[in-house]
Amino acid sequence: MNLTELAAEYADKPAIVMAASGVTLTYRELEERSNQIAHLFRSRGLGPGDHIAILMRNQLEVFPVAWAAQRSGLLYTPVNRHLSADEASYIVANCGAKMLIHSAALADLAVAAEAAAPELRSRLVVGGSADHAERLEAAIADMPSTPIEDESEGYYMLYSSGTTGRPKGILPNLTGRPFGTGLGIDHLMGTAFGFGPDTVYLSPGPLYHAAPLGWTIGTVRNGGTAIVMEKFDAERTLQLVDEFEVTHAQFVPTMFVRMLKLPRDIRERYDVSSLRLVVHAAAPCPVEVKERMIEWFGPTLTEFYSGSEGTGFFMIDTPDWLSHRGSVGRAVHGVVHICDDNGIELAPGEVGTVWFSDVERFEYLGDAARTAEAFNDKGWNTLGDLGHVDEDGYLYLSARRTDLILSGGVNIYPQEIEDVLTLHPAVLDVAVIGLPDDEMGQRVRAVVQPTPGVTPGPDLERDLIDYCRERLAHYKVPRSVGFGEVPRLPSGKILRRNLMVD
Repeated sequence: MNLTELAAEYADKPAIVMAASGVTLTYRELEERSNQIAHLFRSRGLGPGDHIAILMRNQLEVFPVAWAAQRSGLLYTPVNRHLSADEASYIVANCGAKMLIHSAALADLAVAAEAAAPELRSRLVVGGSADHAERLEAAIADMPSTPIEDESEGYYMLYSSGTTGRPKGILPNLTGRPFGTGLGIDHLMGTAFGFGPDTVYLSPGPLYHAAPLGWTIGTVRNGGTAIVMEKFDAERTLQLVDEFEVTHAQFVPTMFVRMLKLPRDIRERYDVSSLRLVVHAAAPCPVEVKERMIEWFGPTLTEFYSGSEGTGFFMIDTPDWLSHRGSVGRAVHGVVHICDDNGIELAPGEVGTVWFSDVERFEYLGDAARTAEAFNDKGWNTLGDLGHVDEDGYLYLSARRTDLILSGGVNIYPQEIEDVLTLHPAVLDVAVIGLPDDEMGQRVRAVVQPTPGVTPGPDLERDLIDYCRERLAHYKVPRSVGFGEVPRLPSGKILRRNLMVD
């Protein structure tokens, strides 16, 4: 169904509820406001295939804008509000946005982006006012609340995480199909993940990231209600599950760790029995962390592995995972191949680069060279991950190729060491990297962000190294431990290039 049909059926049912403020957007309100904004797009000359950028906090106004773009055949890019002015400006300019809609609180970032984006025609503000920007509410005040005549499906255009350099815009294929056809993820949520009118979905992540935005839109497509957190907080998450009887939720592994480190009396204070499905993705989940979450939440966890590029898609539920611990599942979309550096396919159990065949080709916007690097001569695509498959076709990831540590001719995978340290009571977060070493090529170093109240220093460093020696082969044990903040993207991926290593 399209949104008009959903609004007719569900009317005053909440489509979106903001967790902190309690502000609600009903299906009828979402229909009317998104229609007004769609008319605004057309009045400003924005037609199918044109591009807008959205620079907002997690707030209710995101959704009418996103739905207006979705029903107008536009491409829309949510911009990470935590980026520097240079980084945000690059994305707004690179995507060719003709309109920028932003939160009043992010006006400085928006002004910088406007100055750098030659194709930008207008800048509109929500949630207040900003110098030299139109207020969106005023701009749509006289616009009709009925659908535009030429509705067609738009698409969000996301940017890769940029953990090692400039993010890459992943250009989707606009189909031109009628609005209401839906996107692939909308249908998958209904068929494979059980979303429907009785779904209450908790979205704890930032809306400029693929999963929180896409799955919240998909919840509405399937007739459910999405509870959207303005910011993740471990105990507040449990409160919301209890209060709203949440049925579906999606997390990244660092959120699991934060919840597991809550005192037992707090964890036991809230009823989580309403949960039918807990989805996690985006970053590797330590085996022990997942085991403890299954003990707590029951057999509700389902993991998927894919990329914003939309090529391979792997999925594994709890019963399957318990018999294949550490796997991200078997292919639901695409065919997996594990290859060595010469492109030769490897046998089960051997680690190599993960490639996908039988997938749709994509392109990185305006970057033919990087697009070409993502494919081989057979047309297979890689996201740059290393891993292996077992005899049953289950995929196990080892590391990003760019994260691999080569010490004394031996491959060391940082994730394995991070998984050991992450549940140490003194560790709030951890990243493992390789530093240059004259003798070994590289040596292993852990960067630890201590839990509040823990004093970093030589004693803690010795304790953490001894802890690793008890659990890891000697060559994997960090030679040194540094202390400082571990920068992460909202997906949970470590931003290794921003790590302080001194």
